[in-house]
Amino acid sequence: MMADRSVPAVEAIWDPTRPEFRADPYPFYDALRSHDPVSSTGPDTWVLTRYRDVAETLRSPLFSRDVEASAKPSNDPVAQRRRQRRSGSAKTILNLDPPDHTRLRRLVTKAFTPSAIERLRPRIQSMVDIALDTAQQRETLELIEDLAFPVPFQVISELLDMPTDRADEMRSWSQVLTASLEPDVDLETFDRTDAVLAEMIPYLWEIIEQRRNAPGDDLLSALIAVEEQGDRLDAAEMIAFVLLLYVAGHETTVNLIGNGMLALLEHPDQIELWRSRPDLDERAVDELLRYDGPVQHTVRIPLEPIDYEHLDGRIVTVEPGDTVLTVLGAANHDPAVFDDPHRLDLLRPNSHRHLAFASGIHYCLGASLARLEASIALGSLIRRFGTIELLSEPTWRDRLTIRGVDRMDLRVEPL
Repeated sequence: MMADRSVPAVEAIWDPTRPEFRADPYPFYDALRSHDPVSSTGPDTWVLTRYRDVAETLRSPLFSRDVEASAKPSNDPVAQRRRQRRSGSAKTILNLDPPDHTRLRRLVTKAFTPSAIERLRPRIQSMVDIALDTAQQRETLELIEDLAFPVPFQVISELLDMPTDRADEMRSWSQVLTASLEPDVDLETFDRTDAVLAEMIPYLWEIIEQRRNAPGDDLLSALIAVEEQGDRLDAAEMIAFVLLLYVAGHETTVNLIGNGMLALLEHPDQIELWRSRPDLDERAVDELLRYDGPVQHTVRIPLEPIDYEHLDGRIVTVEPGDTVLTVLGAANHDPAVFDDPHRLDLLRPNSHRHLAFASGIHYCLGASLARLEASIALGSLIRRFGTIELLSEPTWRDRLTIRGVDRMDLRVEPL
């Protein structure tokens, strides 16, 4: 019998400060979607939890991703600090609208096409096999530190030809930087983020300058070459780009592998199914992304009045400059699109419709890479070991925007 996620009835409220909300947001998503799918959570702030609203908003050209340029000014100290920090540096492609978004994304798109990523398969498989060889000798595996972090980190480091001698620092830096994305972030977190950036930027800039003087066959050298051909990638944009690729290039995949393995352990029949069906690799990862994806929500700003229909047929109008939170995790559990959404089903025929990588022009640049890394890591793990058991209760990072398992100790025995 397939073990289903238990979804108790809770209050229809968006409150990420509640420990129970952060521990398991899905019951709250359900309550909001069922009772208040276009929810006002404060002055000029809205939360969307229905699939159709989230998908249409992400794909609409009537919304901006550039919060600093498009959102209404706020007196909130945290919002002001966020605006001040972003306005003082170059924006990444995550926070830009066309035409700047189009120009910057074009610079790296070729490196992340499905065909380009597929060429990385042998190298990723080799990394995974080495990690699993060690686990087999020890008969234990700490999933995050032994597999989920080192493989994606090594892959993005090799793509950029970055040194890996400071991997522990990069992991710590990434944790701090992603903490600033949380909806309840405080000023102390911004102080820590600024301190991390003060370390990271000189470190990365030194590597960029070295590569400028001695270019190689890598993505960073290619970016520098494009810049020097006059494509207006200035020094600040270069740093912002490398920061994004280096941090986002591994951080999301770490959580995809961790969340995915836990979901599989909670549904042992699905492990058996996938183990016997290598042809399910792509569909399995899509279902894991749908079931408990690492990125739970993202923000958009309307550029003109936008109407949403509420449950009773009344029209809710969101004004230009309002902040609209599109909840990807809620959309991926909308029963109007996904039958029995709280059940993990690797044979689900429409799992590919998930919004875990967002949608529209800001669809995740590294989606193909994340899928490949997760399918190789998880597929190899379940096919190598017939016994995969939790040695202790997994721990979660205290996050909501980027949701992920922090530690997972496993006992493993080969088939």
